[in-house]
Amino acid sequence: MDGIRVIACDVFGTTVDWYTGVADQVAEILPDLDAGAFASEWRGMYLPSMANVREGRRPWAYLDTLHRESLDELLARHGVDPDEGTRRRLVRAWHRLPAWPDSVDGLAKLGRHHTLATLSNGGFALLTSLVKHAGLPFDCVLSAELARTYKPDPAVYRTAAGLLDVEPNEVLMVAAHRWDLDGARKAGMRTAFLERPAEKGPLRVDGSFASSLAAADRAADVTSDLSVASFTELADVLSRA
Repeated sequence: MDGIRVIACDVFGTTVDWYTGVADQVAEILPDLDAGAFASEWRGMYLPSMANVREGRRPWAYLDTLHRESLDELLARHGVDPDEGTRRRLVRAWHRLPAWPDSVDGLAKLGRHHTLATLSNGGFALLTSLVKHAGLPFDCVLSAELARTYKPDPAVYRTAAGLLDVEPNEVLMVAAHRWDLDGARKAGMRTAFLERPAEKGPLRVDGSFASSLAAADRAADVTSDLSVASFTELADVLSRA
């Protein structure tokens, strides 16, 4: 693809494995709960909470605040009442998530010829901590917090391009989510779908999906300029373009 100067990457699910990271920490902190189910329920509250901000039903709040509000509601639903320190520790679970196996090496290859940026709904501090913890070789951290709204609002994508002094069509947005790529495309960016079949949790032996969430997006259902299965494959595809 000619003219790509910046590769902007979604983080939760695309670059890091939120399900495993959150479920493992919930299991450690609240061992009596079904940690996988709890992680899935918590993630299921993610998009609706941001829509409330984006659509003006509540004032701006960064993602840690939204995660805390969702957590408090979810704990009450499960009849669990941990102390304040435990609640804060759970919210910070989202700051410490493992990278997918291909992420570090694949991003390093991409970074040889492109500027690499996060472009996530995570808060600026959250992303800074997460990138450091996972050892991700990004050149800079860009957060929806800088636009004070949430993806897929076009303002998030256009703010990112403006901060890096490039045109939107000089940015390749990489994500594992159709809604994110649809938003980026509407803002003028080019798009790459990175398929993560296990993004929302493990698959059963028969190939069906174990999580209470809807199945992860698949390439056949997503409109994008490119479709790949790893950051390493994306680097190889772009090197041949």
